[in-house]
This record gives sequence, structure tokens and C-alpha cells, in this order.
Amino acid sequence: MFARVVDTSRTVAATRSRRAKATALADLLQQAADEGPRTIELVTSLLAGVVAHGRLGVGHRTLATGGPAASTPSLTLADVDAAFAALVAAGGEGSAQVRHDLVDALFSRATAAEQRFLRGLITGDVRQGALDGVMQLAVAEAAGVPVAAVRRAAMLAGRLAPVSVAALAEGPGALAAIDLEVLRPIAPMLAAAKPTLAEALVADPPGWSVECKYDGIRIQAHKRGTDVRIFTRSLDDITERLPEVVEVIAALPANALVVDGEAIALRPDGRPQPFQITGARTASTRDPERLRRETPLTTILFDLLHLDGHTLLDEALEERHRLLESLVLPANLVPSVRVNGLAGAEEFTARMLADGHEGVVVKQLSSGYSAGRRGAGWIKVKPRHTLDLVVLAVERGSGRRRGTLSNIHLGARDPGSPTGWAMLGKTFKGMTDAVLAWQTERFSELAVADDGWVVTVRPEQVVEIPCDGLQRSSRYPGGVALRFARVVRYRDDKAAADADTLETVRALWPAPG
Repeated sequence: MFARVVDTSRTVAATRSRRAKATALADLLQQAADEGPRTIELVTSLLAGVVAHGRLGVGHRTLATGGPAASTPSLTLADVDAAFAALVAAGGEGSAQVRHDLVDALFSRATAAEQRFLRGLITGDVRQGALDGVMQLAVAEAAGVPVAAVRRAAMLAGRLAPVSVAALAEGPGALAAIDLEVLRPIAPMLAAAKPTLAEALVADPPGWSVECKYDGIRIQAHKRGTDVRIFTRSLDDITERLPEVVEVIAALPANALVVDGEAIALRPDGRPQPFQITGARTASTRDPERLRRETPLTTILFDLLHLDGHTLLDEALEERHRLLESLVLPANLVPSVRVNGLAGAEEFTARMLADGHEGVVVKQLSSGYSAGRRGAGWIKVKPRHTLDLVVLAVERGSGRRRGTLSNIHLGARDPGSPTGWAMLGKTFKGMTDAVLAWQTERFSELAVADDGWVVTVRPEQVVEIPCDGLQRSSRYPGGVALRFARVVRYRDDKAAADADTLETVRALWPAPG
């Protein structure tokens, strides 16, 4: 079955039609159903690019040392599942060598296609255009149930795999029975984006909450009695790392609740620390009490999803806010203002920006909580800087981008470096098929070296890039990297000498750290 998973992934990667992708996946899910619930669960997870075991502790360096590929497939789903479980369990002294040996043993039994798929799984880079969205369509098609039912169940379960098992092995009734469960995380609602407030404030009927957008770590906090759990946006449990957040949630006057919010490191004057300060604190597993003293986190809550036996996802935001405000101290509530038009929203946004925050989220007061989706009820508005950078190299595409030059390496002018350029990161986002075709031809003309994967080019082509700030980086000589860089357009009207300098880039955002 593992070989069939890999073959299906390759087929789906080469298929452009979303419907055709879903049908190919549904066919395999129906085959998996014949082998039982565990096979359904594993096939769903793998084809969605998910390692259900969590972080495996395997880096690119370990993967790069894998041996030659097997000539014929022999790996089973159980083999891969057992290997991943062993990688997670490896810890303590000598664990790096244990993981290295486990990876070598697994990869030595894998064919070349299976090795590529395993690398994508382990690095979180399965590029087949068939992750959760298309997998939800596939589960619905395989089980003969409405996709809306699959989507809602997946939101509430937090993962698609158990939903797939319910739909295929137990039937529609089991799917409908999936509900929000306190202490089990659900996929968070996400915000769409608009460049201006005027474009965000267009919903009918009018009536919005405009809330400060903190550049912190998204948290979902659960409480049942004295038990408190804190989950990240990706549903990882980080409760033990955030004792001060746990204290805030434990003190809320309810027996059972689920709240949505942010944890953020603030300066003594109340302005936000750079994102990487918060990120480093929440990612660290070192002594939590010591980290709390060194980098205290503030808990900011902005939504209430469950309260004492009542799930509130379908309640209007206005009602969820009313209940939240009755439970939470003002210091832990997101700053917000209710408006019916542009004037109040602009004044509030200007104040949040002056306080050092990155923007606002506009939320329609009549909207429900669309767990796991970018609902039209939430719109984020952030002032964006764009940079004129130069392409230093480009990587060959994979999946549906195979045969193109795709991921571009971005550089700013740096007169102090030996090359005259400082690399600030990579991106493949924002590229249409037409742009991909154009840049493949353009960078083939500018190529000066090619190692089979990365094509180094003459630093001549300027590209306009918006991003959300900087973060520290030990990978790049300039010490910083762009966050969420995207392509707006290529600037044939500008020469490389007109590109922004590293000094200019650093001046646009507070220095990380």
C-alpha cells in the first residue's frame, strides 16, 4: 500500500485539475477502506503531507546522507509508521546517531520515488497540490457524503485522518457526531487579507469589531476543571512552556472553556518585541520558569469558542465577545473598537500602528467562527512595504512546476560584502503560470552555474517583493531573512544598481533581537 500511496502522490502532482486530483485520491482511499481503519488513517495522513506522530527530529543534513535507493518496492505502511514512531521516541544521549541509523535503514529499503516522498513528508514539503483542501474533497467522494460535512468535522477534530476513518469505516452518523471537545484542539479560524480598510469594511449588514493585530504566537487555550492545555496554530501542545499563560487561563471563572488568542512578548513600555523574540520563547523547551523571568509573555484573548458545555462556533461574534468580556480581565482582552463606518476604524488603526503593532483585523459582528478556514468574516489589514530586490539564483521546480525554474533567491545590495549582495531568503509565492514561463526563459539566459537543482544567475533581474518583516537568520551572512516574501512583479524598468540595500531593508523594521 505504501508504494500505491507514492504512485498516487506522483499522479496527483502531475494533475492540474482539482477534481481529477480528488478522484485519484478517492480511489486510493476506497482501496484503503478494504484494509481497515488504521490503513485509512495512515493513507489519509500521508497523502495530506502530515506525519501524525509529530516532529521527528530529523534535519536536512541527516536526510542528505541517505544511501542508494532500492530497485523494487518492499516498504509497507506499517514499516513507515513504525520507523516514524521510533524517530519520535529517540531521545537523550546518542539520539542523533539513533535517528541517523533509523533514517538510513528506512531509506535503504525505499525506491527512488519513495525516498523523494519520504523526504517531502519529513521536511513538510510534499508538493502535490493535494493537501487538506483536496483531501477533504477526496474523503467526501470516497465516502459518498457532502464535502461540507467532512470540512466541518475536520475543523472540529483538528485533523482530517480521524474524520476519514469515521466517514469511510463508520458512516455519515459517525461523521455528524464529531463535535468540539474541550482539551482537544480544533483548527483555528484564519483571516483573509485586504490592503486597505475601505476594502475590508464592505460586508452587509454593517457592523464590525476592529481589533489590534498582534505579531505574536496564535494560541488556543482549553480549560476543564483544573486541567489547562495550550495549543499552537498548528495544534501542537506547548502547555509546559507557557506557565504564565496557563495561570491566566486557570483563573478564568468557568469550569470548561475554549478561548482563542495570542501570546506575545512586550517591551516594558508595552510595545511589541520583534516576532522572533516571542517565537524563540514559545519554541524553547528549556527551563520555563527561567525563560518566564527573562522573556515574560502577555496573554491576549479575542474569541470564545466553548463555555461550560455550550459550543459557540455558530453564535454571532457579538455574542461571543459579550461572553468573553464577562470572563476576562481588561488587561488580557484584545484592544478593539466597534464601528459602522470607516472613520472610527481609521482612527483606531492609526493608534495601533503608532503603538508598534502590525495592523488590525476587521471582524463582522454577525459572523460565526469558521474553524480551519479563511472566512469572509475576518479580514486582516496591514500596511505593507515592498522591496526592490535582485534574483541571485533560482531552483528547479517540482510537482506541477516540474520543468520550470521556480523558487527564487532574493538579494539586497550590500557594498560591504565580497559579492556586493546579501541574500535575504527565497520565495515561490505569487507566481502565475505565465510568470513561471517567463522567468524560466529569463533565468536560463542569465544562468552562470547549474548544480542540477540550483541555477546561479547573473544578478541583473529586479523583482518587487512585499513581506511582513525581518527575522534573525544564521543561514545568511547579513544575519536577517524576510518573513512571508511574495512576488508582485518583475521590474524591467529598474537596473540592479537601483535595488534596495541591506541597510534600507533593516531600516524598515525594528532590528530583530
